[in-house]
Amino acid sequence: MTPIKNNTFLSKSLFLRGLQCHKSLYLHKFHPELKDETSEPQESLYQSGTDVGVYARQLFPCGVEVPFEGMSIPEQIERTSVEIKNGANTIYEASFNHDDVFVKVDILHKDKDGWGIYEVKSSTSVKDVHINDAAVQYYTATGAGLNISKVAVVHINNQYVKDGEIAVNELFTVSDITETVREMQGFVNDELGKMREMLNCDTPQIDIGEHCSDPYDCDFHGHCWSHVPEDSVFSIRGRGVDRFDLYRQGIVRLKDVPLTMLSGKQRIQVEAALTKKNIFNRDGVKEFFNTLRYPLYFFDFETFMSPIPLFDGTRPYQQIPFQYSLFCQEKEGAELLHHEYLAQPKTDPREELIKKLLDEIPEGACVMAYNKTFEIMVLRSLSAWFPEYAERIEAIIANMVDLMVPFKNMDVYHYEMNGSYSIKAVLPVLVPELTYEGMEVGDGGMAMDAYARMCRSEDLEEVKQIRKALLEYCKLDTLAMVRILEKLKTTEAV
Repeated sequence: MTPIKNNTFLSKSLFLRGLQCHKSLYLHKFHPELKDETSEPQESLYQSGTDVGVYARQLFPCGVEVPFEGMSIPEQIERTSVEIKNGANTIYEASFNHDDVFVKVDILHKDKDGWGIYEVKSSTSVKDVHINDAAVQYYTATGAGLNISKVAVVHINNQYVKDGEIAVNELFTVSDITETVREMQGFVNDELGKMREMLNCDTPQIDIGEHCSDPYDCDFHGHCWSHVPEDSVFSIRGRGVDRFDLYRQGIVRLKDVPLTMLSGKQRIQVEAALTKKNIFNRDGVKEFFNTLRYPLYFFDFETFMSPIPLFDGTRPYQQIPFQYSLFCQEKEGAELLHHEYLAQPKTDPREELIKKLLDEIPEGACVMAYNKTFEIMVLRSLSAWFPEYAERIEAIIANMVDLMVPFKNMDVYHYEMNGSYSIKAVLPVLVPELTYEGMEVGDGGMAMDAYARMCRSEDLEEVKQIRKALLEYCKLDTLAMVRILEKLKTTEAV
């Protein structure tokens, strides 16, 4: 067995890291302490990928697994060799080393033509990074002496609709990339050489750029971006001027941006930031208020999505509502009434949720959301799932207004919003006494992850705590709308 040298040793994940950025690979090898902390959403993403991998194995059942945990790399390689010699036709996480490169193959399957590499991805299409991933696996496995006749990416078919037990042959699409991967072998060999040469030198002098988040967000972002000030060109939002073009020209701070390079909302944002000037367009705000009437309902959904659909009639990654909060005001200045719903873990919440919601929103009521496009999308899905409620759901949609409009149009803008019109940017400026800071659940992504944890947990106390946190968060989202609207009614909203 070829010995593995630590300074030049690469794995398929390190190879992909190096393709994205040599500096990231170097720091990972020699200065891992500079990495950013792994966030909860990232952990959730890893778990989701693991779940997809387990399901994909059903395409090639009865295989043997070469585990990563509890075995050294040489032991994993030896175990794979033994399983192949013993006649195994399907091996999960088969392990190979060649040219000081170590890879684990998601699914290695043998048919009449030879061995096939099946790389499993939770995405809904084949991406360039997946092909690079498969190419280095082919390089290593063939270099180790295996006859590879096929290479494929197994990915999610987002048109699949669950009906009963998961039909794995319909849930997954198997895309053959054999010829592409074979044609890339010279590229793989060349890139490995460049990476090894780089690893034997000092830290690469690579500046920040688009590669910092393409194809993945780099986990050395905090280190590499530490020189970028808060008032940088990267705070400019929306379409228009390219931020990296400005940066590469040496224009880093907002104050150094020639205003003639900007137009529309980008210019408004930068001018407001430089002059500390705020905008309050009374005519635009008045026009928005003319769309409102009482009773007025403030409404917010929380949803989750899963690559493996959980309920009949749903597709992979379809937004499934599991919670809502609803404040009601019968007339201007009247006492607020609050309604809420949060699904029990491990149950299909859809019909119970929509029935309760329809009971609580009377016919003809004005319903307000923040970015109503999202709420309308979820409501239309509920209408398709439960056509018996479609007419009443469409009536709610017809009476919806969007509190985001005056902020998106910049009829109301404060320089501290930094070009954003999200409720998380607007609330601290207009209603600083309400805050998401310190909350166990502080945004929609955290809510989705918390609900997933609640459904996995067998600890009743943990479930109780998560429910409390979710209810507090969703309630604050709708209360935020109430208070923002109240603030807009004054002429000194900013």
